[in-house]
Amino acid sequence: MNTVSTRLPGFCLLLICLIAAGCSDRQFERRTYVLTTGTTGGTFYPVGVALSTIVSARQDESFSLTAISSAGSMENIKLLRDNQAQFGLILGVFAAWAWEGSGPIGSPQAHLRAIGATWPNVEHFVLSSELVSSGTLDDLANIDGERFVLGMRNSGAEQTGTYILDAVGIDFRNRFSLAYMGYGAVAGAIQDGNISGMNVPAGAPVAAITQSFAQMRDSITLLNFTRQHLDAINRELPLWNFYDLPAGTYPYQQADVTTAYSPNVLVTREDVPEEIVYQLTRLMWESLPTLREIHSATREMMLDRALAGIVIPLHPGALRYYEEAGIEIAPELRPAATR
Repeated sequence: MNTVSTRLPGFCLLLICLIAAGCSDRQFERRTYVLTTGTTGGTFYPVGVALSTIVSARQDESFSLTAISSAGSMENIKLLRDNQAQFGLILGVFAAWAWEGSGPIGSPQAHLRAIGATWPNVEHFVLSSELVSSGTLDDLANIDGERFVLGMRNSGAEQTGTYILDAVGIDFRNRFSLAYMGYGAVAGAIQDGNISGMNVPAGAPVAAITQSFAQMRDSITLLNFTRQHLDAINRELPLWNFYDLPAGTYPYQQADVTTAYSPNVLVTREDVPEEIVYQLTRLMWESLPTLREIHSATREMMLDRALAGIVIPLHPGALRYYEEAGIEIAPELRPAATR
C-alpha cells in the first residue's frame, strides 16, 4: 500500500502533463472554415479554390479554408444560415435580398456580414443566331417554345435571370421551355442543339461561354443591353452598370458587346472571430497578383472599389482592415456597435 501511495502522485502528475499537452496541441490546431462558391464552370469556384489554397498554404495563419462547389448564391445563403459554411461568394443582388428579406429570400438574414466586393458579375445572355434580329435582349421575345436555360434550380443565375427578364418585359414563363443545368452542362447542351439559349452570369471570360463559341462560332450570339434595359433592371435595385466585352473576349467574337454587370460580394457569418476575418480580408487583397494569374476576372478587383455596391454591414474584422488601409467607409456599412 505504501509503495502504491508514494507512486500515485507521480503518476497523476504525468497524466496531468499528458492531458495538458494534448489540450495545448488542440489549442494551436488550425481550424478549417468552409467557403461555398458556385458551379465548376463559372467563376466563383476557381477563384474560391485559389483563395482557399492561398490561405491554407500560409503556415503562419491560425486557420485554413476549404472551398466547396454549390448551385450558387441561393444555396450559399442557405449553407451560411445553417452554419454549414462560414464564408460565401454571392451576387450583389442576393446580398441586398438577403439583408432585406426580399425577392426570393423570405426573411432577413441578420447573421450575414460583408467582407468586400470582388469582381464584376457580368451578364451573358446567349441565343441561337437564327433567332437574333436586333442583337439585344429584345430578341429573347423571338423564342416560342424553344428550350432556354436560366441556370441551375435555386442558383443565383436562375434568380437574377428571372429578375432581369421580368424587368425588361420578356414573357419567358409562357414562351420559353425552361431547362435547368450548371454552366459546364449548358455549354454541351447548346453545342448539341438541345437548347436555343442560355443565361450565364459570371466574371468574364467565362469558361462555358469560351467553350461554346470555340465550337459554334457565329451560330450563337451574345446579346447587348440597351439603356432602356439597364434603366428597367435598376428601377427596383440600382446595382447594375454597363459592361463592355471587347471583340475577341471570346473566340470568334467579331464585334464589341455591351452587356451589364453587378458586384459579387464575399460574405461571412457574424459569429466568425474578428481576427479570422481580418486575416482573410488582408490575404485576399494582398494576394491579388496571384489571383489575377489564376482567373482574369480578378484583374478588376481593386481595393479602392472594395465597398462599391455593398448593402450588408461589414464584419468587424473586415472593417478593421479597411480602416487600416485608409478606405472611406459609409456609416451604414459599419456594424451597429461602431456607428
